[in-house]
Amino acid sequence: MKTSHPVSFLPFLFTSLLFQLQQIPALEDSSSTTTTTSVAQPTPAATTASNTDFIRTSCEATLYPELCCNSLVPYANAVQQDPSRLARIAISVSLTEAKLIPAYVSNLTHQVENGTGGNTREVNALHDCVTVFSDAVEQIRSSLKQLGRLGSPGPTFVFQVSNVQTWMSAALSNEETCTEGFGDVPDGPIKSDICNRVVKVKEMTSNALALVNSYVAREL
Repeated sequence: MKTSHPVSFLPFLFTSLLFQLQQIPALEDSSSTTTTTSVAQPTPAATTASNTDFIRTSCEATLYPELCCNSLVPYANAVQQDPSRLARIAISVSLTEAKLIPAYVSNLTHQVENGTGGNTREVNALHDCVTVFSDAVEQIRSSLKQLGRLGSPGPTFVFQVSNVQTWMSAALSNEETCTEGFGDVPDGPIKSDICNRVVKVKEMTSNALALVNSYVAREL
């Protein structure tokens, strides 16, 4: 008669225990997460007010300070009283607004061409506006990219910010060309609509350029 030997479960238990231990997150990571969560606090009101004051003071250097404040104060805590961040956000806000114009004017152009209310000068002005504003959008976009790659003050920095200033100036010129194209167009709802929209973008682009210039002046 064969003697039966008890089956050892120790290897199985060791393997199971090892597997379960591997599933437990590192204590250091868990502690770090807990600590980070527990100390996170809302931005103090005093800091928010200080950041807002920085925006308002900076906007005094622009041609349209009220529009500057209204468009940038919501980003005060992101700016954190940093002139470089302020310039980048101002350009970004300008770009967001500028991108809306070509699509809007292009759609309006199709409506005029397919309708009976348009005239040749009006249609030409609309087409030209789409073209120059598309160029302006690319120039503002290039400015934003360049500003995000600035190095330390020096020859390279001067070259880079010079590019930003040149492109933003060119964008502003293109935006002005759009409204100038309606100079010979008879007054009407389409002309009024386009010019009002473009004027706001022009002012925001002008403000962004002014803030770039202020930032550069502080760095050089």
